[in-house]
Amino acid sequence: MPPALPEILIPKEKAVFRLDAQGRWHNEHGPFEHPKIIAYFNANIRRDAGGYYLSQELNGRIEKVYFPYEDTALFAVDLRDGPPEVLLLNTGARLPLNPERLATRGEDLYQLKGDERIKFAERCLLKVAERIEGGDGRYVYVDGRGRHPIAQLAATDG
Repeated sequence: MPPALPEILIPKEKAVFRLDAQGRWHNEHGPFEHPKIIAYFNANIRRDAGGYYLSQELNGRIEKVYFPYEDTALFAVDLRDGPPEVLLLNTGARLPLNPERLATRGEDLYQLKGDERIKFAERCLLKVAERIEGGDGRYVYVDGRGRHPIAQLAATDG
């Protein structure tokens, strides 16, 4: 096994980019526009005890840039029909849609995975909206297996 590469850690206070509550990357000039750069950033999101960061190998070292984000760093960007139905995340990972782990906060829908919240981006939310019934903060997800109550997160959760 080759030796581990040395790491350069950049705290989020020094990051020159951030992720907004809709999953869009920004820098001092505004939102990123180039799809390949956006895809590169999303694909390199990682998490450790220090939080979410971007990782890349650079000049024989691993650069870890912790970045600020609003709400969460993980987004369900698309839904693949199943069975099982699968969420495609902004990172490129795939996650089975689990109605028992859905939760709302305000107008936002999430799937919980351990202590992480995966927020449904607009496109994905539109695909599942027809399966959600209810109102006034009480919702259920309806599928071929039944009616699944959707939890409601407190404003301070996460």
